[in-house]
Amino acid sequence: MIGNKFVKLIEKILPASVPKLVPIAFFVVVLIWSTTPLGIVWSSESVHPTMAVWLRMLIALILGSVILGVARIRLPWNRQAIKLYAVSSIGIVGGMLLSYFAARWIASGTMSLIFGLSPLVSGLLAQRLLNEDKFSNMKKLALGIAFIGLGIVCSSHLSLSSDSGIGLALILTAMFLFSLSGVLVKRLAINIHPVATTVGALLFSTPQFGLAWLLFDGSMPIDTWQPRSLLSILYLGVFGSLIGFIAYFYILQHLKASTVAQVTLVTPIFAIMLGAHANSEAITSILVAGALCVLMGLGLYQFGDKLLKRKS
Repeated sequence: MIGNKFVKLIEKILPASVPKLVPIAFFVVVLIWSTTPLGIVWSSESVHPTMAVWLRMLIALILGSVILGVARIRLPWNRQAIKLYAVSSIGIVGGMLLSYFAARWIASGTMSLIFGLSPLVSGLLAQRLLNEDKFSNMKKLALGIAFIGLGIVCSSHLSLSSDSGIGLALILTAMFLFSLSGVLVKRLAINIHPVATTVGALLFSTPQFGLAWLLFDGSMPIDTWQPRSLLSILYLGVFGSLIGFIAYFYILQHLKASTVAQVTLVTPIFAIMLGAHANSEAITSILVAGALCVLMGLGLYQFGDKLLKRKS
């Protein structure tokens, strides 16, 4: 019931010309991305982060390859397709690997909140790389408010622990790489089946995660792995990587990179509530104030110009 209402809301926000499946895929991405930060925290509780993310990607790659074979979907391997897989892997490897390391120092809700800034960063990058329109005064205001919120969130974490600075730096870098990857994918302007794009990107990404495991850990203490970590890895492999990536690449084909990044307008709210309820993560007044600023900035970025046009 709630899902149907949310899909209808998305239909009103998105352009009328997009295919009917786009709002559904958009909702799937919101739902999965809301649960992914907590899944990352849980999966690396007893499994080294590099092993956790590598196993996740292996699961997604195997299942995705099976889908390709059963559905007889062609996996293009020309120069343009290889470029697509390579730039997609920037967001997967850079975004995911750094997020897993960051999970050791910061809460899942904070991770999602910082990733919420990706529409703004995507918009800035799209101006330079895709020649999209420059920010209006309203969007500049939105950018300022959102980054004030980011500063408040960062200050609250730095006051709690000096190690939080490491986690914040890692997640900010992960968010930038994720945004850059999405813009570069749009720059290629190549139309490949979303399942093929996902499998191709995973073919590029998975060996890099294996290399990261060898460099940063290299051990496999299976006897210390806990059920919650293993179940989280399985969930993230099937939903977070495979289904989530397929839905993400699908909507990326039909919407602007900055519009796709608006998924993160909703996910921080769900992720913060889920982290507090399921993982006893603290919600301080400073965090709430920072989150409100970030979400206000994102809201103005998305809807501010439209509201001004209606009033004028």
